[in-house]
Amino acid sequence: MPPTPSLDELIHQAVTAIGGTERPGQVQMAHAVAEAVQTGEHLLVQAGTGTGKSLAYLVPAVVHAQRSSRPAIVATATLALQAQIVDRDLPRLADALQPVLGRRPTYALVKGRRNYLCKHKLEGGYPDDDEGLLSVGEVDSAAGRVGQEVVRLREWADETESGDRDELVPGVSERAWRQVSVSARECLGSKCPMVQECFVEQARAVAKDSDVVVTNHAFLAIDAFEGRHMLPEHDLLVIDEGHELVDRVTSTITDEIAAGSVAGAAKRVGRLAETEALVDAGEGLGQALGQIAEGRVLNLPEVLVAALGRVRDTSRDLLSELKSQGSGEGDGGRQMARAAVQELFDMAERVLEQRELDVVWVSEDPRRGPVLRVAPMSVAMLLRDAIFDERTVVLTSATLELGGTFDAVAGQLGLRGEGGPKWRGLDVGSPFDYPQQAMAYVAQHLPAPGRDGMSGQAFDEIEALIRAAGGRTLGLFSSRRAAEAAAEEMRARFGDEIPVLCQGDDQLPTLVRQFAADGPTCLFGTLSLWQGVDVPGSACQLVIIDRIPFPRPDDPLSSARSQAIAKMGGNGFMAVSATHAALRLAQGAGRLVRRSTDRGVVAFLDSRMMTARYAGFLQRSLPPFWPTTDRTLVLKALGRLDATAPEVVGVDTPALRGVGGGAPATPAPDAPVPDAPVETPVADSARTAVTDGRAWSEEDDEELRDGADMGLTVEELADHLDVSAEQVSARAGQLGLALDG
Repeated sequence: MPPTPSLDELIHQAVTAIGGTERPGQVQMAHAVAEAVQTGEHLLVQAGTGTGKSLAYLVPAVVHAQRSSRPAIVATATLALQAQIVDRDLPRLADALQPVLGRRPTYALVKGRRNYLCKHKLEGGYPDDDEGLLSVGEVDSAAGRVGQEVVRLREWADETESGDRDELVPGVSERAWRQVSVSARECLGSKCPMVQECFVEQARAVAKDSDVVVTNHAFLAIDAFEGRHMLPEHDLLVIDEGHELVDRVTSTITDEIAAGSVAGAAKRVGRLAETEALVDAGEGLGQALGQIAEGRVLNLPEVLVAALGRVRDTSRDLLSELKSQGSGEGDGGRQMARAAVQELFDMAERVLEQRELDVVWVSEDPRRGPVLRVAPMSVAMLLRDAIFDERTVVLTSATLELGGTFDAVAGQLGLRGEGGPKWRGLDVGSPFDYPQQAMAYVAQHLPAPGRDGMSGQAFDEIEALIRAAGGRTLGLFSSRRAAEAAAEEMRARFGDEIPVLCQGDDQLPTLVRQFAADGPTCLFGTLSLWQGVDVPGSACQLVIIDRIPFPRPDDPLSSARSQAIAKMGGNGFMAVSATHAALRLAQGAGRLVRRSTDRGVVAFLDSRMMTARYAGFLQRSLPPFWPTTDRTLVLKALGRLDATAPEVVGVDTPALRGVGGGAPATPAPDAPVPDAPVETPVADSARTAVTDGRAWSEEDDEELRDGADMGLTVEELADHLDVSAEQVSARAGQLGLALDG
């Protein structure tokens, strides 16, 4: 029997087989992951762009899985990285390691139930949708586009072996897909008469026997916090894009309720029980919320307590009635009704409990009216108990070390403090020579940014920098208003000489491709551009950051967290606002250098980066670029880079799973193994408008018109189209459609 190869040999075999270049940081990280598995000590590992961190954790994960006969779980924040790992990294890694391990490593992708066909629903196990959406039983006679899509889905259902929506190419609209799928709450589970044929159960059975199971942060949170045990038993969890975990988990366990939510549930139950009391409770809730000012609710007003009490009590009564009517075995309609009412009950009960760590606030929606939301002030202890207990966790990202230490991130994850588990932080660096490749320039002569928008001096600075760079600029702004104002001003100043694109002009992937394909072109935008966008080469030689991206002062969660820390004697500003800003700055500045030949400048237009008491903390969070405040030096450097710039690289436009069916393009052999694919994966389609940051196709508009004719509410359409209510309202207004709130 041949000896088991060492980890170094496996890394070398894997990197060689995929045509990459072995890097010291990659090897160091792989050994650290293997050591964490052996000791059970959690690992936070910062791996800079170009390290090849996916292979660094996948190789030891595969080895451990094969030795322990337990799968390793890999959770990502974005669909893009999930697709890269499943479609590119793991297939090539499996091919590379099969000869030396003796068998081919196996892997699986686990998703939420809504991503799969429901055979019971296809067979009519759920009722016709009396809210206006086309029922499965009627699609054969339907002439509309959605009907044709559902017919196609039924034909595909007879062919597919997985039922996975992402394998349907081309895809279908969200509205059509919802006719053949169910949510986790709506699923009948073991009571379903077709449970043995269920695509979801089959996928999870495959996952149990796989070496590596890939999922996402939200699914991981639901599995951990709700105790559904959808992931197979495991003792190694790798969390990639780890800087996103706290926000993704917080979002997953944030609840909301509005008068429209109650009305929607009442419609769902209408065919099974009397709902007059629930309708009245919803109207009372709307009236109560209308009396409360927008913002955080510190003490629940009596009128709100009474309204929520009515929603809770009527929901409880309906749940009891629905249960007493029969077991509901195989009854999809009853299960859907229960799910809708259960959500109301849970939300009302949660707010009325006034849990110590919950933050409650009211926000005004243009069409839905006031919405009551609740979220945990901190998820640290939840993560400690549910994620970091009884397994080894490796959490990795290019930005985990903030202010020169892992303490801030570790505190948010629940790793610090009394009773915390053992962990260590490791920075394996980057293969890039940051001081030689890039400058970090602070425009110290500019006044500190104010609340009245960007100053004329700041516009002058942007113009001078962009002219020196010959375009080639990615502008990262703290708000949509600031990005649009800067784009408008620069377009007036540059005319046709230097094109300026702005987020919202078109689909973001299209804008990124246009930016990457033309040197003089600039691209301005907000949060979506601060992270995940990967434009290597001479198309991006200047990154401008307008101001330090602190959270909004009126943000309920941030302000609540700051106040709580201050009450305990800590520095709420540094722990919350400065940490948030440091992470965003590190992500934004990281857009500049994406490979070893990239050169350029990151320009900060906020003089507080040099003068504020927290400036050192922010500076230590950035890549180690060569720092300067010398404007003349920077302008000359940008001019030289422009004069000697090679041809732009452009970006590949691979389709994500389910969009175009292809895997991301393979990089050139001498290119760094990327940490994330280029965020431009969505294929173009005919677009009619971009509204509130969302591009709408003719098909989308048709669905909106159909929904308006059917009397659907903004909330219902937002749910069916899988967009925000604000985006639905904005587009409906442009089309002159009247929708119920």
